[in-house]
Amino acid sequence: MLDDTLVMVLAGGVGERLYPLTKERAKPAVYFGGPYRIIDFTLSNCINSGLRRIFIALQYKSLSLSRHLRMGWSVVADELGEFVEILSPQKRVGEHWYQGTADAVYQNLYSILREGPRHLIVLSGDHVYKMDYSKMLKVHRECGAGATLAALEVPSEEADRFGVLQVDQHQRLTGFLEKPTDLPGGEHVLASMGIYIFDMDVLVPALEADAGESSTHDFGKDIIPKLIDKVPVYAYRFYDENKKASKYWRDIGTLDAYYDANMDLCRVNPEFNLYDPEWPLRTYQLQAPPAKFVFADEGRRCGQALDSIISAGCIISGSRVSGSVLCPNVRVHSFCEVDQSILMPGVRVGRHARIGRAIIDRDVVVPRGAVIGWDHEEDRRRHNVTPGGVVVVTTNEQPFVAAINDEALRHEAEFDRRGA
Repeated sequence: MLDDTLVMVLAGGVGERLYPLTKERAKPAVYFGGPYRIIDFTLSNCINSGLRRIFIALQYKSLSLSRHLRMGWSVVADELGEFVEILSPQKRVGEHWYQGTADAVYQNLYSILREGPRHLIVLSGDHVYKMDYSKMLKVHRECGAGATLAALEVPSEEADRFGVLQVDQHQRLTGFLEKPTDLPGGEHVLASMGIYIFDMDVLVPALEADAGESSTHDFGKDIIPKLIDKVPVYAYRFYDENKKASKYWRDIGTLDAYYDANMDLCRVNPEFNLYDPEWPLRTYQLQAPPAKFVFADEGRRCGQALDSIISAGCIISGSRVSGSVLCPNVRVHSFCEVDQSILMPGVRVGRHARIGRAIIDRDVVVPRGAVIGWDHEEDRRRHNVTPGGVVVVTTNEQPFVAAINDEALRHEAEFDRRGA
């Protein structure tokens, strides 16, 4: 069943709502949960589902993402016809870049058809969830569907963020509403997850017809509504492999949503389980030493981390980290407080710094005595502050405000004098 199936992962979106984290990288390349990138969850789903012929369509700011894929996703056997292949815009059918999800697939039909698939699975590279696509493919074939959409129940109050599916008692689509705003409250609706399975003999003519029309060239807005009356189109209700009471699927569409999803991972029993050996999550594992916590001298606080995720290569030196996610190779120097924050790879935190409810971008050097997240009026003068009060610090911003306690400095000087 899987041998005649091909996967297309769409990973070329701008990710404007995650700015400034997407200023220098594509949204699927943003770090999540320590060592992972957002795209790793979709790709792990593919490998765990037995799908090993994967195209990835890139576009905006793709260098860090393509490098990550090259170093971390060479896990397939070329001699068996397996591949994880990057597709950049090639302008085979025109002079424009990808103009929508359907157009991204249409522009790459040449590459897709050369592989001779019977089915194409279209996925997004910027969602976090666990799903066995082979189960959805099995239902697609059993129903004799021309197209199948994965669907998740959501409150009707959130319907304006999704395409809403209308189905009959057999889960066949009878209608599709794109981000409706007039649905009655207090109910649940079936929302499209942006996961599609198409028969190629259905998809190719639909894409060719759409390419010749004035449209947004989007699967949800244009392709699916026109297919409903022509071929059997079915909904597949999301079966979560996360093994929790509630189903976990996150778009990570805003900075606050991104922050909250990371903070959830620090809980004793998080909603999203990173530690299930039956559903391994793959990524590029940096060659780095184990994390280290140092300075246990008498009278001085030892480096410690509480309710936190600490990645390889991190050193916490005489400081306290709580409720935070530290990506690889972070250094937290002495006498610091890091609370409910995300520190991306290569961050350096100088002595006596205080960081709370913040996202510190890659390779930022937080100077000695800096205070971040405690005075939002001061934070807004130098950094981005989200509606939820999360401070986002990037590399090209104004100097940090320093607020070093004199007594703490004298205490530090005494330890330095003693050679501690």
